[in-house]
Amino acid sequence: MTVKRVMQYGPREEAEMPDDVRVTTPPRARILAAARDLFHRHGLRGVGVDTIAEAAGTNKMTLYRHFESKDDLIVAYLRGVAAEADAIWLEIERENPGDMQAQLKSWLAHAEDCITADGRGCDLANAAVELTQAGHPARRLIEEMKTEQRDRLAKLCRRAGISKAEVLADTLTLLLEGARVSRQSAGTNGPSAKFIATAESVIETFKAKPKSGRKALPRKPAK
Repeated sequence: MTVKRVMQYGPREEAEMPDDVRVTTPPRARILAAARDLFHRHGLRGVGVDTIAEAAGTNKMTLYRHFESKDDLIVAYLRGVAAEADAIWLEIERENPGDMQAQLKSWLAHAEDCITADGRGCDLANAAVELTQAGHPARRLIEEMKTEQRDRLAKLCRRAGISKAEVLADTLTLLLEGARVSRQSAGTNGPSAKFIATAESVIETFKAKPKSGRKALPRKPAK
């Protein structure tokens, strides 16, 4: 999942910072924070390096000193998004140590937060749509990060005692991805508003044990 922002300063926040705090924030951190905010709001193609440098309170020369190209900045930005997702997984585990059912329930709550945080959807998915060049360095990174998140969910489902954990993880992943896209197209009152209820129903279906026992053989007609 792509997630809530943590410990990030965007251009708006920086404008309200005391001068001594802004000055002591390293240029690289300011550039990444500005890129994070602008890419999220306007997309990768909608923002140039001049705009990012200005929002970070620096210049292109400094930006290129830290990032060789815009592509390198995009990769660093997406790695930051992945780090936020990792932080949420750690929070889920820390708040519910050893309780896999509680961790799965917490995952649902965090997933809903991702859906309702804003209308821009998933940063990784949005980036994948924009990066049409097959060899772009960020495309492989996005695939790896999405796969890792899905695998962590499958592991959680397995540890929660669900037999078809892989299938459930795929189902919940598709449900989350679809809900975030649906929120952008159908609005806040569309299907995404029922994410928790829908996901819980799906989980209960996977928890249900199939009825055991052999079917009775048909009785032979009496001679």
